[in-house]
Amino acid sequence: MSLSTTQKTTMSYFKWAFIVTVIGLILGGYLGWEMTGTVSGTATIFFICAVLAVLEISLSFDNAIVNANKLKDMTPEWQHRFLTWGILIAVFGMRIVFPLLIVVIAANVGPWTAMVMAASEPDRYAQIMQDAHLPIAAFGGTFLMMVGLSFFFDHEKDVHWVRWLEEKISTYSSIKGIEIAFVLVIMLIFSRVIADSTDPKLGPEAANVFFSSAIWGLLTFLLVEVLGGVLDRSQQMMQGAAKGGFGAFLYLEVLDASFSFDGVIGAFALTSNLFIIAIGLGIGAMYVRSMTIMLVEKGTLAEYRYLEHGAFYAILILSVIMYMQSLFHIPEVITGLGGAALIGIALWSSIRYNRTERAHEAAEEKQAAEA
Repeated sequence: MSLSTTQKTTMSYFKWAFIVTVIGLILGGYLGWEMTGTVSGTATIFFICAVLAVLEISLSFDNAIVNANKLKDMTPEWQHRFLTWGILIAVFGMRIVFPLLIVVIAANVGPWTAMVMAASEPDRYAQIMQDAHLPIAAFGGTFLMMVGLSFFFDHEKDVHWVRWLEEKISTYSSIKGIEIAFVLVIMLIFSRVIADSTDPKLGPEAANVFFSSAIWGLLTFLLVEVLGGVLDRSQQMMQGAAKGGFGAFLYLEVLDASFSFDGVIGAFALTSNLFIIAIGLGIGAMYVRSMTIMLVEKGTLAEYRYLEHGAFYAILILSVIMYMQSLFHIPEVITGLGGAALIGIALWSSIRYNRTERAHEAAEEKQAAEA
């Protein structure tokens, strides 16, 4: 089901993203001038905002594809709610409230104190965020791993990209809870490695934090699935054919949050200023939403049959990277480029498949004409 029946050009989908980009960069320049009072300092802050926007887009392109896959089955009303309410939650909730909430919990201070700290003591604020990376990586990595595995462990899935692997996985998809068991094993392995590590920042206590956070990530995924199913079933009973309502909306918001963890934490490698991070990542979030709308309205997922597969492989790799980051730092550029490369290969495979299919159809038509 599309968001609109009106034909649009590709650029028109990004109108609001362009507007937010201009406003965001102006705010970034103004903030840079207020902070430094120099042209070079203003240009530096301006540049950081632009780089953060690119970082967010590169890390979240697979998020746009997954969102579009879920969004296309939602009712028009909930589609628009996700793309309006959802963007407010994504920009203000995950890019501003979420980092503040981490500091509130980790430093045991009030929200206003955390806000003052972000403005007056950005280095201390950034350090608290970095120290909270282990539980965030465990929670987000677990949730995303479940999202990726649930796509492949699906007995109704009949389109396979990496055929030798996906067909083998599909043979086990009828076993209840197999993806949960797989994730639990990975959690136990990483917990053991962290516990046995000689790194002073790791050890048994860190392993307990990791495992506890990972369990919460797994539990959150299962609760969202259950709650989403119950809510959408209730909506179907009330509205007949309606589907993909509040339950799907809730699922997408939690999924968005999981994708945002890596970008928010990674942003502190570029700047410790919360407001610059919010501007840069907020701009990127607008482009991700614009891409989501375009993918749904243009039917891109149906046209390129392996694009969705590439996105879910990227999600699985991102989940593993988030787990690995509990042991050592992995540059965000690797995360972003790795996901983009997988999606690019999936797109190329889809185009090649379409060309082969058209060639076969042309050959069959020619044979039919000659007969």
